[in-house]
Amino acid sequence: MHLILVSSLVPVENPASGFDIANRALLDGLVALGHRVSVVGFLQPGRAPAPGCQMHLLGELEVTNAKVGRLQKSRWLATALLNRTSVSSAKMLGVSASRIQSILDGLAPFDGVVLNSVQLPAAFAQVFRRYPSIYVAHNVEANSALENAERARGAFERYLFRREAYYLERYEQQLAQDAVALWTFAEADRLGFGRAVDDRAFVLPLVTGWAAPTCPVVAREHDLGLIGTWSWRPNRLGLDWFLDEVVAHLPTDMSIAVAGQLEGTPAVSHPGLRFVGRVPDARAFVAASGVVPLISRGGTGVQLKSIETFELGMPSVATSASLRGIDAAPDNCVTTDDPREFARRLAEKVDRVRAGSSQRADGTLFHQAQKSRMMQVIRDVLPALASDGVGGRTARGSQPRWTVHDGGR
Repeated sequence: MHLILVSSLVPVENPASGFDIANRALLDGLVALGHRVSVVGFLQPGRAPAPGCQMHLLGELEVTNAKVGRLQKSRWLATALLNRTSVSSAKMLGVSASRIQSILDGLAPFDGVVLNSVQLPAAFAQVFRRYPSIYVAHNVEANSALENAERARGAFERYLFRREAYYLERYEQQLAQDAVALWTFAEADRLGFGRAVDDRAFVLPLVTGWAAPTCPVVAREHDLGLIGTWSWRPNRLGLDWFLDEVVAHLPTDMSIAVAGQLEGTPAVSHPGLRFVGRVPDARAFVAASGVVPLISRGGTGVQLKSIETFELGMPSVATSASLRGIDAAPDNCVTTDDPREFARRLAEKVDRVRAGSSQRADGTLFHQAQKSRMMQVIRDVLPALASDGVGGRTARGSQPRWTVHDGGR
């Protein structure tokens, strides 16, 4: 089959963020099954596109709020208000619908489009809805926006998140209803799109790389290691919970390293806590930990840091939210949502590590199980594209039931 993968940010050669990792896993899975894949989307500055497929770049675009200034954020908001769309889709409106249509016309014939996350597909729904599609929902974005609204710092921020949730709910539901199949990365998200699409919604297990990762052999540098993109609100909620409610119950001689981009250093009095910022090798940082706390408390979708921890065979203590999209956690992971119990479990595991028991497992078994299930879901679902009407080799020609303004560009 010839498939068009549409993504706000295209898969890259060296994935870094959770979004990057999921994009690359999706692309690698399609290619591994022998399909021809053409990719349409933006490239984040400083990144190299993934090899092995045709890339049709719409330009370079930085979409991460933490990496742009106040002026750019104001421009995105103004574009969203002017075009009556979400801010996340407003970021995509630097190109025109006619340019995207021209790219698709040049790629024909193809069997269908794989719409990767909501941002770009919603911005140009009038274009993509003409073709049979599979919608890939990384998260239930509307639910995440509502969670952010509940925890907003003031009335204006609360309004912005509620506004985002309003548009995202419309877009996500329509993308799911129009698709011949829906892929989510967690069972809760699959159910979150409702009964109308339940019979064609499937959970797509993920891996952090097509080859099983190896755990670097490094000296232990800290008892606990946490790494993440803390500028993303759901991740920050988990970190704040850990710092505010768990750390106070940990022994004062425990060393805790927090790596990753962080806006504002929290004031925490634990003597062993260090914020180390960006690290050159994320896996080496994780491997230098005695135990990994998995601390998600909100958001939707799969927690890729949990998957990576299990692929590396690292011992961990996890919240229940950290195990979304994972059928069975390894034996060296324990689960609790109570902060005192979480701290107690961490202390127990650290004591065992200090006593010489690494508690590490063979992560290749977890990786292989995830990849096998992922390939099976893709293999089972793709024939639905070819059987949808004319097989997607020409546009459907029907008018869209909903549109988003293309900004007149």
